[in-house]
Amino acid sequence: MKCPYCGFAQDRVVDSRESKEADSIRRRRECERCNKRFTTYERIDEIPYMVVKKDGRREKFERQKVLSGLLHACEKRPISASKMESLVDEAETFVIDSPERERTTTELGELLMNKLKALDTVAYIRFASVYRDFKDVREFKEELEQLLSGKEQGKKNKSAS
Repeated sequence: MKCPYCGFAQDRVVDSRESKEADSIRRRRECERCNKRFTTYERIDEIPYMVVKKDGRREKFERQKVLSGLLHACEKRPISASKMESLVDEAETFVIDSPERERTTTELGELLMNKLKALDTVAYIRFASVYRDFKDVREFKEELEQLLSGKEQGKKNKSAS
């Protein structure tokens, strides 16, 4: 907390107490440089983190929705629950780190697909088929061909080394 008098960033809390409405905490602070006292109020951050859907609607970010999608994609695959939890944590951090407190579902989907692609290609394809909403078998086949050609390039590069 910056001192409002001298701008110094170090202070100490002299007194803390709950407000009368119990919705915030009042703190008396003392600047460690100029020794002047000032009051701050802390309250719970009530603005939710949001995701912007493809059609422009905004929804509250829900960890459980992300986890549910990953559970479906990773069903019967050798991916541990802790790894899926880690992916959800990364997605949540991605939203929280946004300066606007929101991210598009496109950005979130791409992040998760990239992580899944490195983890398990079957889970990646399952997730991509729902996320990208393939209109027909041709689109699905194109995605598979890109995935396979990328793997073949990786094998060629490794054998050339």
